[in-house]
Amino acid sequence: MSSARTSHHGTDPKSGGASSVAPGDVLIRFEDVRKEFRNQTVAVTDLDLEVRKGELLVLVGPSGCGKSTTLRMVNRLVEPTGGRITLDGEDIMSTDAVALRRRVGYVIQHVGLFPHRTVAQNVATVPGLVGWDRKRTKARVEELLALVGLAPETYSKRFPHELSGGERQRVGVARALAVDPPVLLMDEPFGAVDPEGRRRLQSEFRRIQSELGTTVMLVTHDIDEAVQLGDRVAVFSKGGVIEQIDTPLRLLSQPANDFVENFIGSGRSMRMLGLGHVSRDDLRPLEHVHPGATLASIPLGTSLDEAFAELAVSETGGVLVTDGSETVGLLTADDLLASLRRLVAEDHRDAVAG
Repeated sequence: MSSARTSHHGTDPKSGGASSVAPGDVLIRFEDVRKEFRNQTVAVTDLDLEVRKGELLVLVGPSGCGKSTTLRMVNRLVEPTGGRITLDGEDIMSTDAVALRRRVGYVIQHVGLFPHRTVAQNVATVPGLVGWDRKRTKARVEELLALVGLAPETYSKRFPHELSGGERQRVGVARALAVDPPVLLMDEPFGAVDPEGRRRLQSEFRRIQSELGTTVMLVTHDIDEAVQLGDRVAVFSKGGVIEQIDTPLRLLSQPANDFVENFIGSGRSMRMLGLGHVSRDDLRPLEHVHPGATLASIPLGTSLDEAFAELAVSETGGVLVTDGSETVGLLTADDLLASLRRLVAEDHRDAVAG
């Protein structure tokens, strides 16, 4: 059957399911948090939000809605005016700000690599600050460069100006993960990369995050990026108000209000298709293929939106699905629609089951 990422806890469109989450499952908690700047601009008003251990939570919304301010309050680059933020049960205001920032990875759009330092030296920045020895640091740098897809023997001695935008962003991620922080904050991390490179980076980063189990808060203005990357997505309106926080599928299939629906915009069905993949459960037996029919083929695991594109140009209304050199079944438009319905139903059941 097709699959998509789903939360393991029930959700409430506005609260994010806080009531159904065990305290030990929460890494970051915002309690009645407010941020008002000196010019009396209120960026965030009475925010309650829980970030669960191991999840990738995306904050999305229009410009000026307080999502980046919310993110930066976690590592005290912006300090809250009121309320309380805890990291693993500890009030962040009771922690030295510099020590806190060394524990929290931070990645921004334009990376901020030191131009006069090599790739290896950039990645080694925080290990050096916290007193790691040279051998341990070198091993960690090589491990991380390999993890983000940059061969250490090729990239270690290069300088930032010798890298592409996507490569610099990968180095930025490696640097942020250097001391295995419990949480990684990312503010428009892929915004400066070209569209093709951005898609590759998103896919690669999702693999890394799943592999490491790092808790991630990511800010973006791009709803497509939000639903592709997030375990949950929080849609903000002005003043840091959460209009809905939910799994990508529930967000797309059941917008909580007009604001969310308008922000998502058109194309909700195609976005939902992008969250599922063709599996054996979706297929008809090969005896359903008409003798003599010439059909295009797609591999098992193809995203449902790519499968839809193939079906749209199929003269017979179906495509063959292969697993390596073996043809394993037939997919039709009816099968694809049924797969999408199952995908939404499963996501809803998971949320209700909590």
